[in-house]
Amino acid sequence: MKYLAKKKAVIVLEDGKVFHGKAAGKIGTTTGEICFNTGMTGYQEIFTDPSYYKQIVVMTTSHIGNYGTAENEIESEGMKISGMVCKSFSPYYSRPAGNSSIQDYFEGEDMVAISDVDTRALVRYIRDKGAMNAIISSDELDVEKLKAELKKVPSMAGLELSSKVSCKEPYFVGKQDSEFKVAVLDLGVKKNILKCLEKRGVFMKVFPHDSTYEELKAWEPDGIFLSNGPGDPAAMDNVQNEVKKVIASDYPVFGICLGHQMICTALGLSTYKMHNGHRGCNHPVRNEETTKCEVTSQNHGFVVKMDDAKANDNVIVTHLHLNDNTLAGLRIKDKPVFSVQFHPEASPGPHDSRYLFDTFVENIKKVKEKQTV
Repeated sequence: MKYLAKKKAVIVLEDGKVFHGKAAGKIGTTTGEICFNTGMTGYQEIFTDPSYYKQIVVMTTSHIGNYGTAENEIESEGMKISGMVCKSFSPYYSRPAGNSSIQDYFEGEDMVAISDVDTRALVRYIRDKGAMNAIISSDELDVEKLKAELKKVPSMAGLELSSKVSCKEPYFVGKQDSEFKVAVLDLGVKKNILKCLEKRGVFMKVFPHDSTYEELKAWEPDGIFLSNGPGDPAAMDNVQNEVKKVIASDYPVFGICLGHQMICTALGLSTYKMHNGHRGCNHPVRNEETTKCEVTSQNHGFVVKMDDAKANDNVIVTHLHLNDNTLAGLRIKDKPVFSVQFHPEASPGPHDSRYLFDTFVENIKKVKEKQTV
């Protein structure tokens, strides 16, 4: 195991605010939109979540790396974050199931990070000022040069990023003789979502982000799933147009996160960029139809306007985020189509929201039964 060289590093925010720390991971420079995650565990899943593409993540828990890394705790092939900020970056790990140290993991992924930062002060600053671009460097400490480099980085608003993380060719997940077939539109899908569907007797064909409705339909699926993913949903007109066709069909449809936003924008609802976004595994959501509260995992910087959802006569708001009353889920009145803004495949509750996968499968069963009558 390699030991961290306590080389100086710096993180500069878009508005000129500077925080100093020590180098972690690969020595180098990286840029992205800075955000923070409040989860106490699950850092490897966070680092490999495609929804974090082009983002520098501040980890609010004190120690990162203390339980190492494991090959089966990834949500995609390789890291998707742009960089990481933490207080304590541990080169030691003691978990028997661990495969390597986090330092070796970061170096193997060519990922730049910064440790020994006052993350409480940094997060409080971001909470006040809002999400913005940032640059981390351990090989260039001249702040003015870093500010000049940071000016070249585009804003997250208006960025289409699904094409950067989606599969390039279709692939299959599950057993071919399973009871149900589901076409998955990969906007940046997490592995655990596919595992949750597979456990429920679903055979999946995962399609690239730019696949058409006709291509999904040609596989003759029983249902269609729209995945999570990164970027601004308002910058995805082509996907929205195809999702309109999906909704117009009689297929059962389930959307998570960006998939939820694609359903909403296809219905004419608008989205907006949040001041900070929701990222963590402790977000309270109330199911408006059962009145039960669920502890949820969330990761999004854009959200659908609640007023638009309430003004649409064909939409029923099913879930409400209790921290800020933002829209967390909906369904269409006359179709087996529903979606949520959070991640039911994650396990903060630990299984508070897994019923949503069951609901999707039940919708498929009901439609199939009608077709056989």
